[in-house]
Amino acid sequence: MSNLVTASTAAPASHPRSRLDFRTWSPATASLVSGLGLLAMVVLMTAGYFGGVVPLITPGDAAKTAADISQSGMVYLAGVLAIFLVTLIDVLAAVAWFALFKNVNRKLSAVAAWMRVTFAGLFAVATGQLAYAYTVLDQPELALHAIESFRTIWLISLGLFGLYLILIGYLEFLSVFVPKVFGVLLVISGTGYIIDAIGVAFVEGFTPMYGLFAIIGETAGIFWLLIKGRKLTIR
Repeated sequence: MSNLVTASTAAPASHPRSRLDFRTWSPATASLVSGLGLLAMVVLMTAGYFGGVVPLITPGDAAKTAADISQSGMVYLAGVLAIFLVTLIDVLAAVAWFALFKNVNRKLSAVAAWMRVTFAGLFAVATGQLAYAYTVLDQPELALHAIESFRTIWLISLGLFGLYLILIGYLEFLSVFVPKVFGVLLVISGTGYIIDAIGVAFVEGFTPMYGLFAIIGETAGIFWLLIKGRKLTIR
């Protein structure tokens, strides 16, 4: 009888579903999830886009591009799949960073999260252009146009991602647990993305280059999240 009483009054084990509720994540969990997610995105984007898709594209030569993709169809499709996975992880990163900064400013963190989710949606739409291009390889000009549309939609939507980074940078600057320098680096990164987006949208022949500044801020952020952030004990 005593065993039954003990069992009935014991604290219930945490339900597995509670671990999936990002609203209950601790800062340490949010940091670990976002750090691993960002690292996975770098690997997938590098392998998928720069390793699988870009080498098969010859700018201005639709016939060669279509022929090269046809000959390496599995490589191309694997690259497109990797990019699509990046869009999904973008959503995960958005909710993880909301969980990390919700105690700094909940409303602003929510706005930033929805901004990144919207960007992920636009990125998925752009990725759909790459998938569509594969279905019209028998029409090389149309296929190359779809591939070019991917790049245009992606680069312009990065302007929204730039605004997101600026908001996160501001939240980092307000927080007491992230070094101020990371907030400054993210603001610089976000500004670079915005400049590139405006240039691509309104300046013919513009070559995106300012987003390259993001490499410094985002790379430093990944290391901080995985090394320092995952040890946070604040509530």
